Amino acid sequence: MEKSEKGNGVAPATRSPMALMGSSRNENQEVNTSMRTAETMLRLVPMALGVAALVVMLKNSQSNDFGSVSYSDLGAFRYLVHANGICAGYSLLSAIIAAVPRPSTMPRAWTFFLLDQILTYIILGATAVSTEVLYLTNKGDSAITWSAACGTFAGFCHKATIAVVITFVAVICYVVLSLVSSYRLFTKFDAPVNYPKLSQFIQATERVGWRLGRERSPESDDDNNKDGC
Repeated sequence: MEKSEKGNGVAPATRSPMALMGSSRNENQEVNTSMRTAETMLRLVPMALGVAALVVMLKNSQSNDFGSVSYSDLGAFRYLVHANGICAGYSLLSAIIAAVPRPSTMPRAWTFFLLDQILTYIILGATAVSTEVLYLTNKGDSAITWSAACGTFAGFCHKATIAVVITFVAVICYVVLSLVSSYRLFTKFDAPVNYPKLSQFIQATERVGWRLGRERSPESDDDNNKDGC
C-alpha cells in the first residue's frame, strides 16, 4: 500500500494543529519537570552540606596538657554553626516548595530571589570570618599578640578546617541558586519601552529655543531703533 501511494503521488497525511499543540505542551511539561527536579536536587545539596558542617563543628573540641578548646570559645565558629543551621532549614523548606508542581508566579519568584540572596550573604559571611580565624590559629599575629594555636590543638584545627571547606562548597551551591532565581525572576519582565534619548530631547529643546529667539528678534530690533532715534 505504501509503494502504491508513493507511485500515485499521494501526499502523506499531515498532523493536525491540535496534535501539534498537544505535542508541544507535552514537551514543555517534560522540560518543566526536569528543571523542577534539578532545582530541587540543587536545593537539597546545600542542606546536606550544612548539616555535615554543623555536626563536625558541634563535635569540635579538644583537651590536652595545655588546656582545652571548643568551637564555642570563638565567636566566628559559633556564627558558622548558626548560619549552617539556618541555611540547612531554608534549603529543606525551599526544596519542598520547589518540588510541588505549581505555576511559577511573580510573588513566588520574588520570594525565592530575595531569600536566596540573603542566605547566600549569610553563609558567605560566616565562611569568610571562619577562614580568617583559621588563618590566625595557624599563623598567629604578633601585632595583636595572637599566637599560633594549631601546633598545640592540631585536632581542633583539623576539624574546623573540614567544617569551613564543607561550608565553602555550600556557598558555591547558594551562588548558583541565586543566579537561577534571579534569571527566573528577571526573564518574566517585558522588554523596556523605547523612550527618546536624552540627546534627542536636548536637541529638540534647543531647536524650540532657537525658533523662539528668531521670532522675538524683529521686535527687539524695532525697540533698539526707537531708542536710537
